[in-house]
Amino acid sequence: MKILITGADGFIGSHLTEALVRLGYDIKAFVLYNSFNSWGWLDKVSPELKNKFEVFSGDIRDTNGVREAVKDCDAIIHLAALIAIPYSYHSPETYIDTNVKGTLNILQAAKEFNVDRFIHTSTSEVYGTAKFVPITENHLLQGQSPYSASKIGADQLAFSFFSSFALPVVTIRPFNTYGPRQSARAVIPTIITQIANGKKEIKLGSISPTRDFNYIKDTVNGFIAALDSKKGLGEVINLGSNYEVSIGDTAEIIAEVMNADIKIINDEKRYRPKDSEVERLWADNSKAKELFGWEPKYGNREGFYKGLEETAKWFLDSKNLDLYKSNIYNL
Repeated sequence: MKILITGADGFIGSHLTEALVRLGYDIKAFVLYNSFNSWGWLDKVSPELKNKFEVFSGDIRDTNGVREAVKDCDAIIHLAALIAIPYSYHSPETYIDTNVKGTLNILQAAKEFNVDRFIHTSTSEVYGTAKFVPITENHLLQGQSPYSASKIGADQLAFSFFSSFALPVVTIRPFNTYGPRQSARAVIPTIITQIANGKKEIKLGSISPTRDFNYIKDTVNGFIAALDSKKGLGEVINLGSNYEVSIGDTAEIIAEVMNADIKIINDEKRYRPKDSEVERLWADNSKAKELFGWEPKYGNREGFYKGLEETAKWFLDSKNLDLYKSNIYNL
């Protein structure tokens, strides 16, 4: 079975590529073309995995390139997207081009070449601030940022290809994934890299919002469970830990993990616009268990602590930490 992974050069995509190669899948990794011939995080995969997967350089915004990538594949895991929320306030059009039009290109090619399974990646941000908790897949959708609005558009397009053309689409909706290789635009790497570089005063935006953090290994296992199943067609499935924690408490737990004494400094430029901030996210993950037999191994506080230990250990390796600019606010 040949699997196309879009966004394979990114945080989740690179981990998923490694995991599927180890399981014996034939992987085509779709990476964003650039003149440096960089494959993103795939340049850093374990040495024994290099040359064991195909790399396709292109751009999901390009219809012809997408068709070339899809034509010999049996299934698609579509991860490619622009995901930084602050940058979506600055350049919303790029989010429509990549997240909506790019998804349309992949869907059209999948339909043309009759792929057997199409796994589309959503985000918990589409729920906006929770109206009830834990959040089930029936929660209303609220586009509180241009990013989340673009993902709602992409999700609806994916469903439309299922309902209109019987494309075998499954939508996976991960809550806040964290772990090694995550961009510093996310809050956990922001905290860890500041502490790792000796900062005592940690700059953050709002610390009252809560999140349901999902360790990368759990997220990857969720995608694999969805890929290996025949269930879930036309469905949306949450992947979350079912554990809610505030950003402020997260910072304190990280400080404990890293044996650091910190003071949180509220940095105005890191705040979202008032009505755009998602104040509460907490996943109901029972549907994933029911359909795919998936449940998190890093759930609850103990699991969160363990996941943060593994994440901090990776960042504390100088060859990894040197890849991050912790003194600069990353949109």
